[in-house]
Amino acid sequence: MTPTDALHTETHPVHDRWPLRTRTVSQVHSAWVLHSYGEDFDPTDLALVRRRFPGRHITLDGDVITVWPHPGAQR
Repeated sequence: MTPTDALHTETHPVHDRWPLRTRTVSQVHSAWVLHSYGEDFDPTDLALVRRRFPGRHITLDGDVITVWPHPGAQR
């Protein structure tokens, strides 16, 4: 697998799937990384992503939300 095979980026994400503030969504293997339009995501945005990925570890760090892969998913 080449590095480009592992990365997928949506520059115009579908907003019924992601928070409205989302600028880009990148997928690296089974992790997802969302970047906002310059303003921080809020707890409502985090809750929307958590509903989309139940059971996954999801973190919010200002303008980035990360959906971590399940343990062992990248072995």
